[in-house]
Amino acid sequence: MTSSVFSAERFLFTPATPETNAVSTIFAFPNEYTVGITSLGYQVVWATLAMRADVQVSRLFTDMHESLPKEPELFGFSVSWELDYVNILNLLEFLEVPIRTAARDDHHPIVFGGGPVLTANPEPFADFFDVILLGDGENLVGNFIDAYKAVRNADRKTQLKALAQVSGIYVPSLYEVEYNSSDGAIKFISPTSSEIPTVVRKQTYRGNVLSASTVVTQKAAWENIYMVEVVRSCPEMCRFCLASYLTLPFRTASIEDSLIPAIERGLAVTNRLGLLGASVTQHPEFENLLDYISQPKYDNVRLSIASVRTNTVTVELAQTLAKRDTKSLTIAVESGSERLRQIINKKLHNDEIIQAAVNAKAGGLTGLKLYGMVGVPGEEAEDLDATVAMMREIKKAAPGLRLTLGCSTFVPKSHTPFQWFGVNRQAEKRLQLLQKQLKPQGIDFRPESYNWSIIQALISRGDRRLSHLLELTRNFGDSLGSYKRAFKELKGKLPDLDFYVHANWSTEQVLPWHHLHGSLPQSTLQKHLAEATSQFKPSEQLLTANG
Repeated sequence: MTSSVFSAERFLFTPATPETNAVSTIFAFPNEYTVGITSLGYQVVWATLAMRADVQVSRLFTDMHESLPKEPELFGFSVSWELDYVNILNLLEFLEVPIRTAARDDHHPIVFGGGPVLTANPEPFADFFDVILLGDGENLVGNFIDAYKAVRNADRKTQLKALAQVSGIYVPSLYEVEYNSSDGAIKFISPTSSEIPTVVRKQTYRGNVLSASTVVTQKAAWENIYMVEVVRSCPEMCRFCLASYLTLPFRTASIEDSLIPAIERGLAVTNRLGLLGASVTQHPEFENLLDYISQPKYDNVRLSIASVRTNTVTVELAQTLAKRDTKSLTIAVESGSERLRQIINKKLHNDEIIQAAVNAKAGGLTGLKLYGMVGVPGEEAEDLDATVAMMREIKKAAPGLRLTLGCSTFVPKSHTPFQWFGVNRQAEKRLQLLQKQLKPQGIDFRPESYNWSIIQALISRGDRRLSHLLELTRNFGDSLGSYKRAFKELKGKLPDLDFYVHANWSTEQVLPWHHLHGSLPQSTLQKHLAEATSQFKPSEQLLTANG
């Protein structure tokens, strides 16, 4: 079973033959193979390691693995989804590695991790990882391997101290956190010795050659897809958006040096192409890219595009996609309320959204999926009415177009201006209200689970004390009830669920990621926060002042 899965892969890179003394490494994705192999981040880091003759790398997933070394020196994880922490702990146990760093000794591998979840806020997982790589992997992965090789024969303590000197490498055990009380807020975070940097900065890759698939397989969740990263980050800077703020600055791949060569490589082995990025159509030469893909020689290519910016949906774009086997488009609108979109810095008007739907239909697409959000800071009851009214107008303007509104609850994310806000307690009722009003209109309303949003917020704003809670919930199951039960068991040892999830935090508070610097300083985030709250209604402003 396993060998047939790996033999179905078509590589788009040439692995090196490992040297005799290569660093034995396991690189894991804490989920099933079909999910892991569809992650572009995982693919690229694995290929980066596999192309080095001084590294012998084996892949590990929850349901299968390549031949694993008996005594690995490095054991890495790419983490894309918060709840995969359960699988991280399971895989550590599978390889008989203690799940807490404090219990590991010189005979155990250095356990490292990277990816969006750990870059955003690694603190809930800090006690499970020896090393965390913050930011873009392009240079960081190589720097990590080089730094490790320099201290390869030293004891574990010496290794970790040396690794902590490398930009972007965070060694959690070398920082101590002091709390005002065992169940209170953080007092301060500081390095355990003067030789350790006081802050760790996320690494930003500034090149104009972005990522592309290193492997194509029919066993991937998106069968035989070849993925190309068109842009990185997003210039819009919606105040809640981690994908924009954490990954700044906005970078675009060079058409000549990056995109066309990558697409030619991929389409030589498959006819399914995915263009990735938070705002793909905002690439300054996007139309040239579409012209290139529209050549007759690519007539059999199936094209899919990640979420596109609403005002870039032209009839031509819709036609190209319809011809390339795409049935629908996805656009993020957040709300039908112009006022609320101003608060969150979503530079978009309802007439542009309606025009996008009209253009999508005129170009031959059969569906349009919109992404919305409830519980956004500053939201009032009339903002929900505005969303319902907008959906009705779209339906009227583009009859016959299948409309879907996917809707999530606002979750505070680190390194964004809205990190200080908690989850709105009314959000679940607001999702139900939208469901009630939109269903009779024949609009497919798909709410994301409110309970899942609560768990997401907990991990998003969590500190190190959560590691004990995460271990407990692993045995209880992954429902919200399990987390509540674990909080009861740990009462007095950490703040309650409310503190992490619903409380509006003071801007004076020491945040769990205070020592981990993202793309923008806190002062800039506070300025953006002030711009947003200045547009709140008086009742909401009073609430934030008391928060």
